Amino acid sequence: MKFSRRHFLGTAATAVWTAGTMTRGRVWGANDRIGVCVVGFHGQGNDHIRNCLTQKGVEIVALCDVDAQVLAKGVEEIAQKQGKKPKAYKDVREVMADKDIQVITTATPNHWHSLVTVWGCQAGKDVYVEKPMAQSPFEGRQCVAAAKKYNRIVQHGTQSRSNPVLIRDMRLIHEGFIGKVLHSRGYVYKTDNRKAIGHGAPGPVPDYLDWELWQGPAKSREFLINKDRADKPGLFVHYDWHWFWEYGNGEIGNQGVHEMDIASWAMKGKVPVKASSTGGRYAWDDDGETPNTQATQFTYEDGSMMTFEVRNLGSFWEGGQQAEACSNSVFCENGYYIRNVGFFDYKNQPIEVKDSLPENLKKFDRFFNAVRSRKQEDAPMSVEDAHISCLHCQIGNIAYRLKQTVNFDPKTEKFLDSPEANALLKREYRQGFEVPEIA
Repeated sequence: MKFSRRHFLGTAATAVWTAGTMTRGRVWGANDRIGVCVVGFHGQGNDHIRNCLTQKGVEIVALCDVDAQVLAKGVEEIAQKQGKKPKAYKDVREVMADKDIQVITTATPNHWHSLVTVWGCQAGKDVYVEKPMAQSPFEGRQCVAAAKKYNRIVQHGTQSRSNPVLIRDMRLIHEGFIGKVLHSRGYVYKTDNRKAIGHGAPGPVPDYLDWELWQGPAKSREFLINKDRADKPGLFVHYDWHWFWEYGNGEIGNQGVHEMDIASWAMKGKVPVKASSTGGRYAWDDDGETPNTQATQFTYEDGSMMTFEVRNLGSFWEGGQQAEACSNSVFCENGYYIRNVGFFDYKNQPIEVKDSLPENLKKFDRFFNAVRSRKQEDAPMSVEDAHISCLHCQIGNIAYRLKQTVNFDPKTEKFLDSPEANALLKREYRQGFEVPEIA
């Protein structure tokens, strides 16, 4: 049965709110079964499935995807591995009303992330949401508000927060191990799966794809076939939606949000007051909209700064040595830190770290620990931290799109003296797919 939006908020509400009431205050025992639905799993969602299948006391009771081929394949594979066939849903609104589901994990395209998260919280379900948690500043704030109002566990898919070395090193940085933080830097020089995506032309929607549901909160538009890529069912589906403003956040909000999260972590979650960003989509002849080369600078109220760089055209060689394709560094008063390398003084001599490492728990271990304990602090990060990391990507993109330096008020989360920038804080939603404003 397909729930309309009206039906979801009307006749289905009893089931939804009953489910929320049943689970809101419950502390799960170690052997209690937690029912999971994975929503959107053509790509990163497969990682969710693999991780959930290894969790004791966790059962994948349902799958949801708007691609019938992906959905059917996933159901059969889980039936074989789990020994029990999960339910199959095309419409995520039906997932919300299913009382057998206590947890939703979602790896849909970005434009769906916040709506699934907020609806999940409203329905009394805990949520593991892939990065970025939100496509816009408004959406991120509603995720924070929903998690708080409905007392739900929400975990963001930036798994570096579960890395024991980073947990230790970030604690040391915050404690002033090498002095006050002056400059945090992140970069993404990734090239795999990054190339010209081709050109689109209006064409028929594949019979296995529900294009209306795929678009969800986004503006309704024609389905575009890919004239140049026979391996793609359409210009946007699958993966290349990342490079369109209506659905994705470009590279800074794709792989970039992982490094942005670490850079923001080093700054103790400060929100910038100023941002500028420049770049372009160079070399490639295609219909993609987002930059493949982007340099962004953020300034904080105390004068410290963050720089962030995206480069998808290659060039990993700097200073005569091959750099990691994605990484971070933190510069402080008395030395600097390079991720996966260590601490150094300004004579480039290593600084020994004697502190031991915390327990090595993986991202889904921590998430389900938090689900059982009902303590967000048992998850790798707070929902507020997730919002702030995503907010950096969103502010940077707004500055890039407007080609101007923007001034931001961290308290109101609005831009100063820029109606054009404030117009990009929230998208126009299709009727029936609005991200609600949580009071």
